[in-house]
Amino acid sequence: MAGGSGGQAGHHLGRIIFRAVTTLFMVAVLNFLLFRVIPGDPANMLLAGARSAVTTQQIEAQRQSWGLDQPLIPNQLVSYISATLRGDLGYSFKFRGRRVADLILERLPQTLALAGLAQIVAISIGVSLGIIAGWRRSGAVDNITTSVSLALYSTPPFWLGMLLVVVFSTMLGWLPGYGAYSAGAPYGGSLEWLSDYARHLILPVLAVTLGLIGQYVVVARAAMSDVVTEDYMVTARAKGLTNKQMLMRHAFRNALLPVVTLITLNLGYVVAGAITVESVFAWPGIGSLTVEALNARDYPVLQGIFLLLGVSIVFANLIADLIYGFLDPRVR
Repeated sequence: MAGGSGGQAGHHLGRIIFRAVTTLFMVAVLNFLLFRVIPGDPANMLLAGARSAVTTQQIEAQRQSWGLDQPLIPNQLVSYISATLRGDLGYSFKFRGRRVADLILERLPQTLALAGLAQIVAISIGVSLGIIAGWRRSGAVDNITTSVSLALYSTPPFWLGMLLVVVFSTMLGWLPGYGAYSAGAPYGGSLEWLSDYARHLILPVLAVTLGLIGQYVVVARAAMSDVVTEDYMVTARAKGLTNKQMLMRHAFRNALLPVVTLITLNLGYVVAGAITVESVFAWPGIGSLTVEALNARDYPVLQGIFLLLGVSIVFANLIADLIYGFLDPRVR
């Protein structure tokens, strides 16, 4: 039995990994084709600043040096896949001479700090409130929690961000409303720098957290509401188990399955950042970089960001599948 169980687990793991690798390849191919069908010649765009001094022959020579004169499939596609596997995402049009991978890695920590911290707070609060509301259905806690969560869930994060700026930055003056640091601030040490950074981080994190809490409460409440009506819960109550025992031994673990799906999907979007929230607070992360690249039609940067987003979502789903197998052996 143990060998059979181990074989099933190994087969399940292999199937998950194969599906993830196949999806990653499809994401890379789609990302390649998406930006090749957009009108415009990359050579003309990159040399736009010196267009009057550049001849047609020089532009054509540049296209040849980049391999743009080669057939799209398979030559350019193979070159793109091989370069991507090496971590070479090309060069930015807007930030001339800067590698796309360097630009993304430069902005990524700021987005991880913002969205990652917001996810941790939202998961802790939202899932707990949702489980409690679903366990005590139709009570005062359930009614209040559900109403507030639905309101937050239906409110755009960028609107929450603007409201927070107006109240806490403009009117009260308690917290800074834009940027990650105070411009020209003389820091006396690492502690002062960290304190200033944390003050700038509070409002953006709060804006993203409030939007996410609504999602987690709604999903966790619905999952718990379904679980408490199951036959095994009725049987557990008939056996004389206390409410705490029923919640921790049976209800909580089974209610986590749909919550895990939402958590992992949201974690997949962490690396892309909350674009609108970062724009509201002028937060120097991936979201702001995306807006800058869109305004400048910087296709290599956009292509790199979209690839990063796709890869992060695939890996998030891979983690979700692995957690599913742990929480519910029937999945294996």
